[in-house]
Amino acid sequence: MLRVEGNDNAIIFYEREDIVKATANFDKANIIGEGAQGTVYKATLYVDGIATTVAVKRCKEIDENRKTEFLQELVILCRVSHPNIVKLLGCCLQLEAPVLVYEFARNGTLQHLLHGRPRRHPAVSLATRLRIAVESSRALAHLHNPPHQILHGDVKPANILLGDGWVVKVSDFGCSTIDDSTQVVPKGTMGYLDPEFLYDFQLTKLNDVYSFGVLLIELLTGKKPLVKERKNLTAMLHVSLGNGTLDELLDTDIVGEGSMGVIHQAVELASRCIAIPGETRPTMQQVAEELWRLSEQVPERAPPPEDLEGRGFMDTVTTLSYGYTTGESETTGFYGLESNAALSIEYAR
Repeated sequence: MLRVEGNDNAIIFYEREDIVKATANFDKANIIGEGAQGTVYKATLYVDGIATTVAVKRCKEIDENRKTEFLQELVILCRVSHPNIVKLLGCCLQLEAPVLVYEFARNGTLQHLLHGRPRRHPAVSLATRLRIAVESSRALAHLHNPPHQILHGDVKPANILLGDGWVVKVSDFGCSTIDDSTQVVPKGTMGYLDPEFLYDFQLTKLNDVYSFGVLLIELLTGKKPLVKERKNLTAMLHVSLGNGTLDELLDTDIVGEGSMGVIHQAVELASRCIAIPGETRPTMQQVAEELWRLSEQVPERAPPPEDLEGRGFMDTVTTLSYGYTTGESETTGFYGLESNAALSIEYAR
């Protein structure tokens, strides 16, 4: 096991045997997330001599083009330390494809909380939704502020993990860049992508603000950004604001709480986040401060929804999103990649 110190985080290069043992040789019974780009396993590894539950992500094989993204992921997460950003504990490069080790977020994703929970479960209160919005916006503001200047590039509920007490852990930096960077092809997720980004593929902080605005609307309405009949959520919001039917668009679970003034202010903030042109949008720091002010007006009188751990967690959570993901490609040898990764982490200092 090799430990490499970054600015804020120590990244551990695990041995192949450690990962194989922790996952019981990648036993299917330990899978907590699976998709076309990789598989996530619940595992137990020793971190600083303490047995710790972690999420082990086994990526698909990568080629030279994906190698740069993998190294950038290490650089970014070495630079960042924040309670609302998922922590990369380490990696293993001695397998056919990279394995990444993250802190374990046992309550799945915001995507699952909003759209995957059975209706019989308790409603998610306005206070909980605002707290999630506050913590997510604070994480993004931290990324945007010097000396980090990191642009996330794919803000969406599926990339908002929920840990103990439903604390937010922003994840998935596969589309991220360090400082403004012109991109050849669009990255991100349709429905959350800023239309202005599609003009020149120049990722900026304001693109993240737009995506967060869509996420905030989703939190308040309970609706996905792309809906049936070729309508999208942002267009529906503009129409409802124009004809006075906003309350009909809102999630019925929060309409009856008696805090309509706060909800309307949150919607107004979301509408400013998705404003065109982008120069008129608030910064993520301003968004975080305003959301905090609103959340203070709606104290959380009841505990968050019951934690998923211990009551059919494996059956409940179908997809978790932990950091970097890769597409299918040919196998890459681990020796050169491990050396480059160590150098990249050193550069991040």
